[in-house]
Amino acid sequence: QVQLVESGGGLVQPGGSLRLSCAASGSIFKINAMGWYRQAPGKDRDLVAIITSGTATNYADSVKGRFTISRDNAKNTVYLQMNRLKPEDTAVYYCNAEIITTHYDGMSLWGKGTLVTVSS
Repeated sequence: QVQLVESGGGLVQPGGSLRLSCAASGSIFKINAMGWYRQAPGKDRDLVAIITSGTATNYADSVKGRFTISRDNAKNTVYLQMNRLKPEDTAVYYCNAEIITTHYDGMSLWGKGTLVTVSS
């Protein structure tokens, strides 16, 4: 009934920029916090950034000053603007959302992920 779909990943050179999008669709009453996580090859899935329904944000130390998370509540979409990308940013990026359905059930959902590769 509800799903998240990420887009915007791809190959980019070091120092370049990329913007990821994650759109939620289905029987949605309200979306609370939304966030981005990433998993590099052979490593654990780590938090990148979170934005609350009140627009408060939190970032991993490794991306502070380079990445910006934002959301468009009218479109049920969260974005991740990534600037000054580094090879170590290479990972599969996953969207997460805390959703209240139209039946007032709460759930935490994950997208399938989008691959970001930073390489020259």
